[in-house]
Amino acid sequence: MTALGIVFLAVMIFPVYWMLNSSLQADSGAAATEFLPFDATFAGYAQALDEQGQNFVTSLIVALGTVVLTLVVATPAAYGLVRFRTRGSSVFLLVLLITQMIPVMVIANALYPLFNSLFLINSVPGLILANTAAGIPFAVLLIRAFMGAIPGALVEAAMVDGAGNLRAFVSIVVPISKNAIVTAALFTFLSAWSDFLFALTLTSTPEVRPITLGIYDYISANTQDWSAVMATAVLASVPAALLLIFAQRYIAAGAVSGAVK
Repeated sequence: MTALGIVFLAVMIFPVYWMLNSSLQADSGAAATEFLPFDATFAGYAQALDEQGQNFVTSLIVALGTVVLTLVVATPAAYGLVRFRTRGSSVFLLVLLITQMIPVMVIANALYPLFNSLFLINSVPGLILANTAAGIPFAVLLIRAFMGAIPGALVEAAMVDGAGNLRAFVSIVVPISKNAIVTAALFTFLSAWSDFLFALTLTSTPEVRPITLGIYDYISANTQDWSAVMATAVLASVPAALLLIFAQRYIAAGAVSGAVK
């Protein structure tokens, strides 16, 4: 079983290795890349940073802005659904679930005329709002599931001591729900960072172009030399990889905590 696991792991990691290997070889072709980078060079990375640096920064701003705006909306919304059980809340949750089944392309096409009338086409705020609209339902469902396991006695004890709903939410519920909030932030960041359809639909200028769309346009201009393309792909993978490493313990803690509760 261990040997079988190693084989499966090698198969899954090989594309990542080949991407890194191709990025270190000068004049790397699509099918003529050496298996090992004996004459490694960082020229592809220098070219990628020079030509795709602005796209990298745009993606970072969009992803971080999406995370902040999504959590600002989703966290109190999740708390409200758990704490204040009103008529129609079940229908609202059903609507949230249904929105997860709608293809992103449909949402992007629907947002285009709205954003065009609001002058949000070809703008970073437009991309942030679009990705936030797609990320809020999942974040609400995820955080609500964790907050629903928090004993109501904790909030009630805080309110007996004089705290209002807002104070109890900020001082009690949010710290306890840290693992769920970090998990929601992680998935929101990964979704916004890897977004392609919103960028393709809502932008058309090189001034506002995320790294995913930049790689897409970059390939046609580098069909003979893939080192810069692969270097761009490696650089685009770094933030997501670092975030996964950083947030891994929070995700694991949230899973274990939810199981215990």
